[in-house]
Amino acid sequence: MLIDVCAASAFSKNNMGGNRAGVVLQCPVLSKEEKTKIAYQLGYSETAFLSQSERADYSLEYFTPAGEVPLCGHATIASFVVLKHLNRLKKSGYTIETRSGILSINVEDDGAIFMQQNTPQFYETLNRAEVEPCFGLNAGSGIGNLPVQMVSTGLKDIIVPIESPMVLENMVPNFAAITKLSQERDCVGIHAFSLTGDGNLTAVCRNFAPLYGIDEESATGTSNCALACYLHKYQQKRSQYIFEQGRSLNRISEIYVHVHSNGNTVSGVFAGGYGYVESMKTITVD
Repeated sequence: MLIDVCAASAFSKNNMGGNRAGVVLQCPVLSKEEKTKIAYQLGYSETAFLSQSERADYSLEYFTPAGEVPLCGHATIASFVVLKHLNRLKKSGYTIETRSGILSINVEDDGAIFMQQNTPQFYETLNRAEVEPCFGLNAGSGIGNLPVQMVSTGLKDIIVPIESPMVLENMVPNFAAITKLSQERDCVGIHAFSLTGDGNLTAVCRNFAPLYGIDEESATGTSNCALACYLHKYQQKRSQYIFEQGRSLNRISEIYVHVHSNGNTVSGVFAGGYGYVESMKTITVD
């Protein structure tokens, strides 16, 4: 079977870096096993499969090399980067059907693409000792009173505050420990961050999801939306947060998160940024 696939980078900075995703447009009917094989063959952290929907403009399914996930921010942005590249976008607003619900996509005049996330869900906090084996941290590596907590705007992540960008950059992940904790807590993985105080940049981040075959990811829209809502609750209420991710992978990414709120209540969250198409090719799938 021949399948046309595209590779695009989402959340790029100055048309460089970003997080690559596979994008399959209007493919024939494929089983979940076949989609997983395609994602494995392409080798990206996620591949999006786009098709028609009776409930929205498009239907999007997301597969890692290990299996399906309900939502992926950077693969969604990458899909719309490809559609824009092919001149298939004729309006500024779209809807997509995902396993996380019907979500909105906004295409800005300057080419930025923003994806609606679910309103935040805050889950239990963790004792810091639970995450220390994942990175060899000690109890002094946090930020003030900011908690270690699971938060979701579509995918559940453990948000871990780190005391400085240097400590964050030098952390050596223990993927077996992260996988074990992710299984125990029924979440995708760990999103670690450090505040910067550097101009408009809110924080630098690293994201780990080895349970789903992703040791470390250079940009994660859903995780950074969860982080923005976490910071909105515990640190500073803003309408926009800007995060940098992927420096340790030499794929520097820039993720913008817009938070709409009424006081303490978040009513809308959008992750967005820029991207570019890297390649278009045909692969053979057995």
